[in-house]
Amino acid sequence: MPEDLMRYDVLAQHALRSVVKLALQRVVRDGLPGEHHFFISFDTNFPGASVSNRLKAKYPDDMTIVLQHQFSDLNVFDKHFEVQLSFDNISERLVVPFASIKGFFDPTVQFGLQFEPGALDDGADSDTADIDSAGNAQETVAAVPNPCSANDQAGAAKASNDDTTVVSLDAFRKK
Repeated sequence: MPEDLMRYDVLAQHALRSVVKLALQRVVRDGLPGEHHFFISFDTNFPGASVSNRLKAKYPDDMTIVLQHQFSDLNVFDKHFEVQLSFDNISERLVVPFASIKGFFDPTVQFGLQFEPGALDDGADSDTADIDSAGNAQETVAAVPNPCSANDQAGAAKASNDDTTVVSLDAFRKK
């Protein structure tokens, strides 16, 4: 079988990360519709990820946040999003690069995606900036003053149902 020089696995990861970005942009624009809410797991060590030292000590490798009731200042950019959350009644600002995301799950509709952090590092993400009417690349920036709560990974795991379907690209990879 010929070698995959197109790196379709990386291209597919990039496309699926766009689903997360578009979902967050919709929340910025319209708020969370109905009962929708998101569990987002990410690598806290990923370059560009920003969590406080207090949270980093508690979640040294990865953490799961929940965007549901108590979040504010959600901003979606081309390569990352930022959000204000409360952890133990202490407000924290998180910066989450899309390439750091390990998982995205909306339990309302049993929709989930699983990722390999850093799969975009080979440049597949470099041409994703929005283009304005003059043909200039620009970063997408938006903000919403909606609230969202945060849970740790254990709480996120408990909240998910056993019949959850998560899409993983590993089944399609060459071994």
